[in-house]
Amino acid sequence: MTDQSKPEPGKGLPEAPPGVRDPWKGLRGIMAGTLVLEFIAFLLALPVVWKSNSGVSSTGFGIVIALAVLMLVAGFVQRRPWGLGVALALQVVAIVCFLVHPAIGIMGLVFALVWGYILYLRREVARRMREGQLYDQLGHPLGYPPEQTD
Repeated sequence: MTDQSKPEPGKGLPEAPPGVRDPWKGLRGIMAGTLVLEFIAFLLALPVVWKSNSGVSSTGFGIVIALAVLMLVAGFVQRRPWGLGVALALQVVAIVCFLVHPAIGIMGLVFALVWGYILYLRREVARRMREGQLYDQLGHPLGYPPEQTD
């Protein structure tokens, strides 16, 4: 009998044991929320760079709008195994948008730092799950969770 929270080496992220809240669900929510915030931030930045002295071309404007829409769509696919890869690829594109306008590229760098921290958190959650140190894995006081009475 094998412990589900300790996968074989190289088999991916550990799974939450039965009866324990899934920490990956919360982390996926954070990733989806970050992508939605990026969508909003990139769209709000467009009028600012459009009116700035250097401005942005209509092609650049279209590229940034397309990137923002892709970020919104990527927020809805974070539960898929490939969702994180899509989000990270969009971060690279956001940094490359430095060619469109430096302010857009700097925003891409700032959000790339946020994603770096999210990846750090992901690694820490996996480590703690493997070691059985997550709060839900440490056990609960008697009577938790409360029984449902109908």
